[in-house]
Amino acid sequence: MPGTQLTVTLDGGGVADAQAVVKALEGAFGAPDRLPADEDATVRTATFSADPAGGAPGGGEGGGRLSAPVTVTVQGTPESVRRASETLARAFTAHDQGTAPGDQEQERQLRLEP
Repeated sequence: MPGTQLTVTLDGGGVADAQAVVKALEGAFGAPDRLPADEDATVRTATFSADPAGGAPGGGEGGGRLSAPVTVTVQGTPESVRRASETLARAFTAHDQGTAPGDQEQERQLRLEP
């Protein structure tokens, strides 16, 4: 479904941690609307165009290291949420914190560890 969106919300860690998570997703989803940059924010967001056919297969290994745990919520089509979750699990130590299922849109929360 071209033109759908993947929204990523990040809580915890610093701006460099948020940028590392977003960069890890670029291999699967392309460039986000913008990289998180606000040092004073406690919650950061990024939005990707989540074309299920696009992106490099298996992308995301180059995200970098985290300095602190980060809670990530990904929201979008079921396929986009699955791809984002798999990409983050390959790039970081990830613990599944739960899923809110839906037939049109899903939400999954992951806790990423340094």
